[in-house]
This record gives sequence, C-alpha cells and structure tokens, in this order.
Amino acid sequence: MHALDVLDRRRSVPSRLLSLPGPDDAQLDALLTAAMRVPDHGKLAPWRFLLIRGPSRAVLGERLAARALAIDPKASTAALEKDRERFNHAPVIVAVIAAPVEGHKVPVVEQLMSGGAVCFALLQGAQAMGFGAQWLTGWAAYDREILAGLGLAPHEQLLGFIHIGTATAEAPERVRPELAAKRTDWRP
Repeated sequence: MHALDVLDRRRSVPSRLLSLPGPDDAQLDALLTAAMRVPDHGKLAPWRFLLIRGPSRAVLGERLAARALAIDPKASTAALEKDRERFNHAPVIVAVIAAPVEGHKVPVVEQLMSGGAVCFALLQGAQAMGFGAQWLTGWAAYDREILAGLGLAPHEQLLGFIHIGTATAEAPERVRPELAAKRTDWRP
C-alpha cells in the first residue's frame, strides 16, 4: 500500500463504536514508541502518556459525573450518564499530556504542536495495526480538578484522550474540504 493511501483512508471511529479487543501490551508499546517519532525541535520530548484502561475507565467516568454535578447541580441525568460512560467503550485510552519546557528557546507553541503530532501519530498507528481510534477532548480535558486527579502538574495540559479499540461498525466518512478552497500560492 502506498503511504498516502494510509492518510487518504484515515477516519475517526466514534469512541462509542470501539470495543474489545484493544492493543495488547506489546502492541501498545510499539504504538507509543512509533508515535514518539514526531518532529520535536530541541529534542525536548515535551509530552508524556497516561494509559487509562481496565477498571480505571469506570472510576474516571464516575469522577467526571461527580465533577459535572458539582459544577452544575441542575445537570441532566442524561448528561451525567454520558460523562459516566465516556471512557467505558474503548478498552484503551491514551491521554497525551503536554509537558512544555518553559523558558527554552523552542517556543511553547512548537512544543504543543509536537504533542499534537503525537496524537495524530497514535491515530495513524492504531489504524495501521487494524484498530479504530478517536482523538477526543471534551470539558474534562480543560478542568483543572479532573486534570489534577489524573496527576497532571499545574504547567501540564491534556492534548487529547486517544480512544483505541476494535471498531464494532464501519467508521463514518465525513465531508472533507476541497483543496482549491484551502490552497494558495504566495507571490511576492
């Protein structure tokens, strides 16, 4: 298969359509190792991984529901249930955490982009291994109380929850932008 075919076929599989089996430990190690081969100016590796799997997924869902209720005591039962179940579909969730090196000559924005490339590499790698994956954030990715409960330091940011598992249905295709609408040539 041509390398561009892999990019052309990439689709996000909604997390609710992901189930067992997920990558085993050896596959997960290979996937994470490959995902670290992204552009990284300054060789800072300004990101890290937090694996959420097994019973930890339900515990995190309960924490999300409790936090959502604390934020909004009038939250609907449906919204709380969605938060409670958010991490219970895919067997493996990789939280990609930005750990930028402040005061370095490489700007923080470039370090964050390197972490974003890690997220995309995880999606590509999971699909190449035959799994489905989806990159999600949601409100919990920005809530400092939830992030502290996940062990993030105050200077760290959650770039994404990468849900990985076996697709229970074909991933839906979406409308993609036309190249002509996104391409221009610079002429001085």
